[in-house]
Amino acid sequence: MKKLLSIGFWELIARIILRNRILIISIVTLITILLASQWKNIIFTQTEANLIPADDKVNVDYNNFLDKFGEEGNLIVIATKDPKLFTPKVFKAWSEMMSTISKHKEVDLVISVDNLKVLTKNDSLEKFALKNLVDKSKVEKQNYLNQIKSELLNNLPFYEGLLFNKKTGSIRSAIYLDKKIVNTKARKEYVLNSLIPEIEKFENETKIDLRASGMPYIRTLNAKTIIDEIGLFIGAALLITGLIFFIFFRSFRATLISLIIVIIGVMWSFGLLGLLGYEVTVLTALVPTLVIVIGIPNCIFLINKYHQEFAKHANKAKALQRVITKTGTATFMTNLTTAFGFATFIGTNNDLLIEFGIVSSIAIMCIYLLCVFIIPIFFSFISSPLNRHLLHLNRDYLNSFMKWIVNTVKYKKVEVYSVAVVLLIVGLIGIHKIKISGSILEDMPKKTSFFNDILFFEKEFNGVLPLEIMIDTKRKKGVMKLSTLKRMDELEETITDIPELSKPLSVVSLIKYSKQAYYNNNPEFFELPTAQEQSFILSYAKNATQNSKENLMKSYVDSTGQYARITTFIKDENGKNMEAIEEQIRAKANKLFPSPRYEVIITGKPSVFQKGTKYLLDNLVSSLILAFLLTGGLVAIMFRSFKMVIVSIVPNLLPLIMTAGLMGFLNIPLKPSTILVFGIAFGLSVDDTLRFLAQYRLELSRNEWKIKKSVFATFDDAGISMFYTSIVLFFGFSVFMLSSFGGTVALGGLVALTLFFGMLSNLVLLPSLVLSLNRTLANEQEFIKPTIDILEPTDEEVDAIEKKD
Repeated sequence: MKKLLSIGFWELIARIILRNRILIISIVTLITILLASQWKNIIFTQTEANLIPADDKVNVDYNNFLDKFGEEGNLIVIATKDPKLFTPKVFKAWSEMMSTISKHKEVDLVISVDNLKVLTKNDSLEKFALKNLVDKSKVEKQNYLNQIKSELLNNLPFYEGLLFNKKTGSIRSAIYLDKKIVNTKARKEYVLNSLIPEIEKFENETKIDLRASGMPYIRTLNAKTIIDEIGLFIGAALLITGLIFFIFFRSFRATLISLIIVIIGVMWSFGLLGLLGYEVTVLTALVPTLVIVIGIPNCIFLINKYHQEFAKHANKAKALQRVITKTGTATFMTNLTTAFGFATFIGTNNDLLIEFGIVSSIAIMCIYLLCVFIIPIFFSFISSPLNRHLLHLNRDYLNSFMKWIVNTVKYKKVEVYSVAVVLLIVGLIGIHKIKISGSILEDMPKKTSFFNDILFFEKEFNGVLPLEIMIDTKRKKGVMKLSTLKRMDELEETITDIPELSKPLSVVSLIKYSKQAYYNNNPEFFELPTAQEQSFILSYAKNATQNSKENLMKSYVDSTGQYARITTFIKDENGKNMEAIEEQIRAKANKLFPSPRYEVIITGKPSVFQKGTKYLLDNLVSSLILAFLLTGGLVAIMFRSFKMVIVSIVPNLLPLIMTAGLMGFLNIPLKPSTILVFGIAFGLSVDDTLRFLAQYRLELSRNEWKIKKSVFATFDDAGISMFYTSIVLFFGFSVFMLSSFGGTVALGGLVALTLFFGMLSNLVLLPSLVLSLNRTLANEQEFIKPTIDILEPTDEEVDAIEKKD
């Protein structure tokens, strides 16, 4: 590392770049072509984020459930509250739509009013037969449809909560997809190209608005929105960062080359996703935009340094060489720490975050290399900067801003520390107000129609997110024992009493329906059979719809009869009640199904996601500590001073605490998207710290180790670049606030805010801390003077090396 920071290394790099311009351009072009060829391998995610390690018990239980019953999220529901459904014209259109949907190969089963089956007793065969509720030859008569509606709502309690809401009159159909395609591209193609067109056709014919939802439907439209927003983010980031860049430099060619560099970086980031075989998720979809937002500040720093050097001596060749030799350490350190900030996600033991950490950290170092190689080469081919290109170095508003910063650091250190302490206290108070959200829907696009449909189903049917309970009776055919069924029925009563949960579905309901059918479909007999009734009623139920596609029992009892499944749907209220709900169910289940005689697993996507949020939060502190250690290690290499390590951490820790406090006061919950804010923001904010300290170290060698003089000289050289890059990062991350995803909006806004706080902290608090430790640090710097002399050259040393060369 010491050699990497030495004058000889960067002088060698500068010589290689400027003497091999055509070769480097050819290599960049070749790499771009090769990575572009990997775009065909890009895969878009078909599932929700799983934030828990594969070997964690939560995932083990969930996968165990999937092994027994298959994918639980295969239900799509279509509903309406419009009473015109039971009119001849509309009912016919509804029947035609459901018939068409049921014929698609992707659909396993459709349960709808028009094709509804009712159980009837067949005494001669000692089994139940399925009979159509609706006689399609009579649906042209309004009186008959009224009769069907009354029969459904009043005499078929088995279907209540599944197909209708008796209180509000809402009617829905249940579409069960083939479980094999639920997590594949085929599901997306079916929903977008077959299901939605059928729904729109019905709406156009009848002028009735339908509501559609269910996990396959939500996943598809959510993923489509992610893909659509990738282009929005990239376009908006290019526009806003390019515009800010031009306002700063007033140079078309400098703006053009910067945009070309980040566009190449975007192409490389997509190529990396294809090359590594990673899915495009809600996180990896951000990487191309991050490349733009991080790449433009690199361009600003290098081009601003080039203009500063050219303004001194008007020698283009010398200016280009010094851009590399004098900024090599700073730019390398800042990009390395940014990459480290993202790389900390690799240590989370979660595939989603590991992939994001790997791709983002590699992409950041790639855009750094592109900037370092292409900018000097580009400016070596074009004419020298004109006077108007250098005017940005002496703008009045910049000079006024930097003068205010310098005066504050010089004369108001007590006020600076007082404000920092107050902000620290306020931030800590706000942190205690932060809430944790484990909601799957929390980060979904709330402005979309499918999100409004989710709210409809939450109101009418108590949600669309499945919570699964699997009961292992530890013996074959144990589920169909009357004692087991009674225990399950008692557990279902507990579930029904929980307001956030829907009516549960299980084999218990089917057995109750069997008894009702045995007693000529009298709804008063919708209950479990007695001990005297069980032998003949259960035998009827076991024979019902055997080997039939309509056999609902197979979805709730495994083939051996050992495992039972209870499905309920949960209202997604920020996931705040999930843990309490599970504890309530668990307490009752443990009493009814004591271990080791039984085993009860509570799982499902909402449960897994909520636990994943807690897991991510537990790893947040360790990830930040790792980032602090890595940053501290780099500062220790530069200064060999523990106090300087502390000085470098404090100005970056304060903005994180302030942002966390603000989240508490603004009621922004900790969730997967906002948890990531702290790692990303720290990795970017520490750039300004290292940029300042690297320049400060150089000024020490130039100013005979006089710390005060060196600090203010650092403002002259690095202050403007720090301001420019921070403004670009602020507006660059604000681009994410254009998203329709609440999580992405929060991520962009909070990172932008943290970086703004970080800029002020690094320009005001950091130099104040350095000056306050003046005497101690001066002694330490004198002690390591030879090391610093090696690490950075003075202007005279650079001139001597160039003449020698």
